[in-house]
Amino acid sequence: MRARTRIARKTMVLAAVAALGSGLLAGCADDGDGGGDGSSSGEGGGGKTTITLGLFGTQGFKEAGLYAEYEKLNPKIKIAENVVERNENYYPALVNHLTTNSGLQDIQAVEVGNIAEVVNTQAAKLMDLSKVSGVQSSNWLDWKWKQATTKDGQTIGLGTDVGPMAICYRKDLFEQAGLPADREAVSKLWAGSWEQFVEVGKDYQAKAPKGTTFLDSPGGLLNAIVSGESEKFYDASGEVIYKTNPAIKKAFDLTAQAAEDGLIGNQTQFQPAWDTTIANSKFAAMSCPPWMLGYIKGKSKPEAAGKWDVATSPKPGNWGGTFLAVPKSGKNTDEAAKLAAWLTAPEQQAKLFAKQGSFPSAPAAYSLPQVTGAKNTMTGDAPIGTLFAEAAKQIPAQVIGPKDQIIQQGLTDNGVILVTQGKSAKEAWETATKTIDNNLEK
Repeated sequence: MRARTRIARKTMVLAAVAALGSGLLAGCADDGDGGGDGSSSGEGGGGKTTITLGLFGTQGFKEAGLYAEYEKLNPKIKIAENVVERNENYYPALVNHLTTNSGLQDIQAVEVGNIAEVVNTQAAKLMDLSKVSGVQSSNWLDWKWKQATTKDGQTIGLGTDVGPMAICYRKDLFEQAGLPADREAVSKLWAGSWEQFVEVGKDYQAKAPKGTTFLDSPGGLLNAIVSGESEKFYDASGEVIYKTNPAIKKAFDLTAQAAEDGLIGNQTQFQPAWDTTIANSKFAAMSCPPWMLGYIKGKSKPEAAGKWDVATSPKPGNWGGTFLAVPKSGKNTDEAAKLAAWLTAPEQQAKLFAKQGSFPSAPAAYSLPQVTGAKNTMTGDAPIGTLFAEAAKQIPAQVIGPKDQIIQQGLTDNGVILVTQGKSAKEAWETATKTIDNNLEK
């Protein structure tokens, strides 16, 4: 999932519950140091070679049966994973292990919010996966491939999923508020404009079912808006621009205004209180990359099944995504690279989407039956694979900076959420920027 931000926490805590067609599948997880001691790498039982993966959240490889399939195809290989639930705990440990060149797994996951920093500072510790047999850059969305590629052409991570943006909405609540429920009609309500999206929210709120808001959270709206910007927090030269980028301030102010107008719930995403608003049907719409459907399913009551649908986002964007990297210091680098390539091939990405909701970063997967025929119990017969594939094709290339995660989290969890607690937009912006700048200096 991932998403599956907090570019990090929200992208893959969310992935920890992503499950489309096969029910909620829980992964083995802890909040330990994230890298393990490397002792599980090497010879497995019965003379088999054990390949270890360091992951965060529930990436879904095991749950989708991909490990078992690979082991059947390669009888001398055994696969084990070491999973940390939250990327905020996993990533600092990964950086420490890379810096000291110890304690690394054979394969390490890297979240999209961290990929720029890894590319810029740790590339020498990681294999160039573009050299692996069968790996071709054309198998991935062009911008996804470039995100993990250094200036001198080394590709240190193979993309797993992406998070094409859509809007998930409750058909029953829309109808009760006098809005259309048909997804094409709904999409037309806000086509091309986040400002118009907020106007639809005002129409909803005017006749809203008692106790509900149009949207779930200010962080979700802000993330969705900035997810479509080519330049967000850094410019192409690597300079931090979030405070001077008019697109970011505009997104912040629009979100703050929606919060002031009472269109948005007062919860922080991926916290227990927010989960409760899903279970109790307290909002009508939310920013919705594919992995979010799994989260909705995991937190909803059974009676909500089939009441959701997926509309086109006002503008295309991306929220979430992960890469698999292979440390050079691993005991089984060649076999690890082969496994990473196999797990991220279009066929496996399609299987992962069908089981776990992680949307493929490989365009060739979009025409495979696991994607075209994908359904979700929350959205009934909605052709979610086709809907998200169209959204994925329109995602703009984005500049990803080394501290995107810190900036994004500051804007949401130390910024716009304050407007729902009585602060003005000006006060919320000042608090957010002060928090972010302090964290960037650390």
